Amino acid sequence: MLRIHLTPDDLARVRIAPAPDPLAETILSLPVLQSRAGGAGLDGWRERTRRGLLPGMRPVLELAPARPDEYVPEAFLHAATATLADSLDHTWSLARRQWTADLHATEVLRPDAPDWIRRLHAGEREWSGIVHDAVERYHAVAVAPYWSQLLAAAHADRTRRALAAADTGTGGLLASLHPEIRWDPPVLSVPCAFDTDLEPAGRGLDLVPTFFWPRPLALLDNAEPERPLVLRYPLARDLATYRAVWAAAAPAGPDGALAALLGTTRARTLHAAAAPAGTAELARRTGTSPATASHHASVLRAAGLLTTERDGSGVRHALTPMGRALLQDHAPPPPSA
Repeated sequence: MLRIHLTPDDLARVRIAPAPDPLAETILSLPVLQSRAGGAGLDGWRERTRRGLLPGMRPVLELAPARPDEYVPEAFLHAATATLADSLDHTWSLARRQWTADLHATEVLRPDAPDWIRRLHAGEREWSGIVHDAVERYHAVAVAPYWSQLLAAAHADRTRRALAAADTGTGGLLASLHPEIRWDPPVLSVPCAFDTDLEPAGRGLDLVPTFFWPRPLALLDNAEPERPLVLRYPLARDLATYRAVWAAAAPAGPDGALAALLGTTRARTLHAAAAPAGTAELARRTGTSPATASHHASVLRAAGLLTTERDGSGVRHALTPMGRALLQDHAPPPPSA
């Protein structure tokens, strides 16, 4: 068991990450692919991904063990960027001490690991190039096709937890992360292969959702000690959430992830409310009936994304700060020059 001793300064710096890291999700999916971790909820994803595997992906399959209770290479879990390319660049630039520590853990927990993994950790450029290519190829098959849906699920989870934290405080948020995580102030207990205590000492705690890893996972050996401690918690707890991510592609276009999260009409309604409007105007902007627009506005209001205020004989719908932030998160990129 890992016991994390949180000071008041740490609690003031608890943060929910807006999304998983694409490289970490890619690496964490490897034991799940090669085992039954995640259960039936990921059977369809496993079958679909295995059909897409190519011989050039073999190194990345050997990088993380098939059994999810074995060691996962932490050197590939330190990045926190929005793209796979940036995360890989961050990984290859890690300090040599981080690769050495990761190699030591690998030798202890995976004494039968392939020799090339030791050579990779020793800094041999040939193997970093091979692994880089294998990770990109595997990611394109196993993770990229589902990224919009995964982001949508992460945004929905973050919204729920932010609302819950507003009601129950940071302690309530920590206690609700996962059934295996226990909050007994000032100690947060997390399942771990080692029995140890950790003191962030004011660095804070980053809560990062993960779709593929089925249990809480704390990053113990942070390559940059001044950064917050990272605690990954499972995003999906049931079959419906797993299947909602991998079973169908998100609608095409810049609003794909938002539509996957809210539904097409509610996504349009959220966009329509960017400029405050009455129900009839929302209906006109979304091409629906006033009754339909009113229904979707009510759902968005219950989710904390809209406000509705009396305006004379009618009502006026407007985005809440959370609704506007969600809309901005899914805004299309600016046109290139």
